[in-house]
Amino acid sequence: MTAKGNDREVRAILEDYLTAPIDARLRAMLAFLEKLTLTPWEVGPQDIEPLRAAGLGDQAIEEAIHVCTVFSIIDRIADALGFEVPSPEESVRVGFILKNFGYGTSSLRG
Repeated sequence: MTAKGNDREVRAILEDYLTAPIDARLRAMLAFLEKLTLTPWEVGPQDIEPLRAAGLGDQAIEEAIHVCTVFSIIDRIADALGFEVPSPEESVRVGFILKNFGYGTSSLRG
């Protein structure tokens, strides 16, 4: 796994964010995002109060919701169309190509 930041912390969060040694604000946000992802029909104004109580502002909450929404849309489209998840090596290769040559190169023939 490659991530920006503390690799041990990222691993702990991925294993179980409820027991990971993280800030209470991050733990509250992850709990909210989990609910938003898995049971969005159950999310209501009452779910925002714990975030504010943990010290998160409206802008941070709104940005997290936007990121979660975009990832959910991409994930559902990928599932519907049967996209394969690239290996870490393929991700690095594709990232290099996109960074250096732009997104138009992803449609090159061959």
